[in-house]
Amino acid sequence: MPDIVLATINARYVHAALGLRYLAANLGDLRPRAHIAEFVLGQRSGDIAENLLALQPRIVGLGVYIWNAEESAKVVALIKRIAPDVMVVVGGPEVSYETEDQRICRDADYVITGWGDVTFAQLCRDLLDGNMPEQKMLSGAQPPLAHIALPYDEYTDEDIARRFLYVEASRGCPFKCEFCLSALDKTAWPFDLGAFIVELGKLYARGARHFRFVDRTFNLKIAASLRILEFFLQRMDGDLFLHFELIPDHLPASLKQAITRFPAGSLHFEVGIQTWNPEVQSRISRKQDNAQAEANIRWLRECSNALIHVDLIAGLPGEDLASFGQGFDRLYALKPHEIQVGVLKRLRGTPIARHTGAHGMRYNPDPPYNVLATDCIGFADMQRISRFARYWDLVGNSGRFHRTLPLLLADTPFERFMHFTDWLFSATGKTHEFAFEKLCDHLHRYLAHERGVESAAADAALLGDYEASGARGRLAFMASGVRPQRAPASTGRSRMRQARHVNA
Repeated sequence: MPDIVLATINARYVHAALGLRYLAANLGDLRPRAHIAEFVLGQRSGDIAENLLALQPRIVGLGVYIWNAEESAKVVALIKRIAPDVMVVVGGPEVSYETEDQRICRDADYVITGWGDVTFAQLCRDLLDGNMPEQKMLSGAQPPLAHIALPYDEYTDEDIARRFLYVEASRGCPFKCEFCLSALDKTAWPFDLGAFIVELGKLYARGARHFRFVDRTFNLKIAASLRILEFFLQRMDGDLFLHFELIPDHLPASLKQAITRFPAGSLHFEVGIQTWNPEVQSRISRKQDNAQAEANIRWLRECSNALIHVDLIAGLPGEDLASFGQGFDRLYALKPHEIQVGVLKRLRGTPIARHTGAHGMRYNPDPPYNVLATDCIGFADMQRISRFARYWDLVGNSGRFHRTLPLLLADTPFERFMHFTDWLFSATGKTHEFAFEKLCDHLHRYLAHERGVESAAADAALLGDYEASGARGRLAFMASGVRPQRAPASTGRSRMRQARHVNA
């Protein structure tokens, strides 16, 4: 049985926890005495505690994040009541700030704030040797990156075959956007590029083809970006899929040239616009050349094969519904494949808290700490935006409604889709659990009866989208006995939602 169990609760099975693997890789001589145990949201806290205690560990290290904070607190409470002699150590961004208010921090034996790579290993040595640190709160040491063992050998063959592999060429961020924990970083620190690429090569040789870079600013240092892209270009095959986060206004010609060499469906770029409003950008310390960012997104969409996912945040201090809607319309006109509409969250420790009083920011006291109302957007409208975001993900981001969206949005996308949002919620009272066929029927009813779209046009658009999806069945608005032709079954990367956007 392992003396040390490293555990966390992932949002989904396909997300392999990079943080646990860093901790394991840096245990040194203790590594053979450690075991990684990953769980998934939806599992009962009692079952998780049972599985952990069945391993009979002396130490449980738990990674705590915004998505698993509540369940993690329940697990820790259960462990300490059932097996109080088991030492519980918690760490991660959710327990690195404002710890005095958190039940999980009170229940745990030790809390490591900040970087845990080397501090967790030292704490384990102390505990296993019987040297109990007097301090419960331990500030994680931040060593030079060269002193941190890279974690990629910790990915198992099952991880490589069935899960997303997270990698990072750098840590930190030089920008100070106040809604982000990276605003607390002094800069971005690069890992040794040669050593990192060696690790990529080992993963690739083992069969890895799906790489998700967690770097906040992949295109900060263009020379490093080009070297990484060239590594993958030399190994391009039909299964390779790469995800990067891009700075929107920094896309020099050399990087553009490399991007154009990737085939359709192999590159996925997440681009953070967050807001187009210059006053709001200044208020939250976000530096962004909007004209250049706009030009770069347009270029990516028109001149590359990359899939473009762009983030917008509603509820930022001083931004009203009209300004947010104008920003959505400006972004939609650039035709990114996906627009991720998010509602501001007050992550623990982030500087966004300084605007709470001046802008009437009222936040959910429980995770995910989303803003409930501001002096510019009331609670009712914030609820509407939250529903807008959910429905937009089902319709706009799904890649299933290429023919229907133009009928739905016309020349005022935000206004039109908000109207659809209000109608759909009024008609159904729910934001989840829409079967695809039922969603098509709701769209048809709305277009034909609420927007006055000719029934033939609505029929043709929705039937065409339904057939293209490969779904099988009969939509309620179709003539009796008429069934759509099923599209050929897809394989490989085309099973992913992003693949529906390819060549759209």
